[in-house]
Amino acid sequence: MRSNKAIVIAIAVLVLGWGLGAEDQPVRIGIVDIDQAIGATAAGKSAREELDQKKREAELELQPMIERYQELGGEYQKKRVVLSDEKRREMELDITELQNRIELKQQEAQTRLRMDFERLITPLQQQLDKAVSEVGREGGFSLILVRGQPPILYSREALDITDLVIAQVEKGGE
Repeated sequence: MRSNKAIVIAIAVLVLGWGLGAEDQPVRIGIVDIDQAIGATAAGKSAREELDQKKREAELELQPMIERYQELGGEYQKKRVVLSDEKRREMELDITELQNRIELKQQEAQTRLRMDFERLITPLQQQLDKAVSEVGREGGFSLILVRGQPPILYSREALDITDLVIAQVEKGGE
């Protein structure tokens, strides 16, 4: 599957280069690292800080439940031999219920974090898309690829235009 993608990309680049070779302008190819660009912009740093804060809050919310679960599990392990069948089943049920509540809380927290990520990062990605288009147009690029999508196995460092895109985003945000 990967080799098929690589072959399709290679053919596309060759066709693009061949088609553009008929023009007087040289073919210019650029590569952008979107993750680096998001992390380097002021809005991206702010978004990452907010996401980290929300993640810490979710962990703090879960911590007492996890500690109680560990406490009950330890108590059960120590006493299970001497407990009556009824008391042992009762403790097992309590532990299982607490485990289910923890898992439900974790799922809720992951859903909230995913929604917050979309809310914060999607507008930044849209800004980056616009900035990439502007840099491409202004810089006379024939093709701009995103690093890692599809996998770029090798690229010269001179092709990386991430800094230009970051500058364009920051210029547009002022």
